[in-house]
Amino acid sequence: MADTHKNTIRFADRITSSASFKSLYAEGMGLVEETASYLDGEGRDAAKVLPRMASVLYAAESMRLTTRLMQMASWLLLQRAVNNGEMTREQVIAEKSKVRLDGFVCDRSAPGWDDLPEKFRELVERSLRLQSRVSILDKEIYRTKDQTVPKPSPNNENSVQAQLSLLQTAFGGN
Repeated sequence: MADTHKNTIRFADRITSSASFKSLYAEGMGLVEETASYLDGEGRDAAKVLPRMASVLYAAESMRLTTRLMQMASWLLLQRAVNNGEMTREQVIAEKSKVRLDGFVCDRSAPGWDDLPEKFRELVERSLRLQSRVSILDKEIYRTKDQTVPKPSPNNENSVQAQLSLLQTAFGGN
């Protein structure tokens, strides 16, 4: 049975040097640029005319969106570095411990969600789908042969609500 693992091909290890990874990398970095451009331009203008609850939610969700994208971009850059021979797998594993790929959930039932700009909601949804793909790939690449894939952590609605409460306090709302 021990020899079985020696002959097993771990496809996840190979995907980071494939055309699929290059496509994922381009998609991730493209989404980072697109989101930054939106938030600095059209999104900033759209946020100025939102109702109070949507404005608070927009502020909270834009912080989560940018954090989520920066974490994924860090992960993608680490994978590219190991692919290019700039870092060893062990170095990447050490650095990867600083990257968080889960826990950035959004509450689509939050008051004001439907008032958010459609383009913004689309960027959030795309980032969540990309986060899911990257997280699955990460778990496949970095789990040990004897390790099972861990279940995703529960959503963070309590921390989301706490963040919304802080923002409401800052903006003087109830």
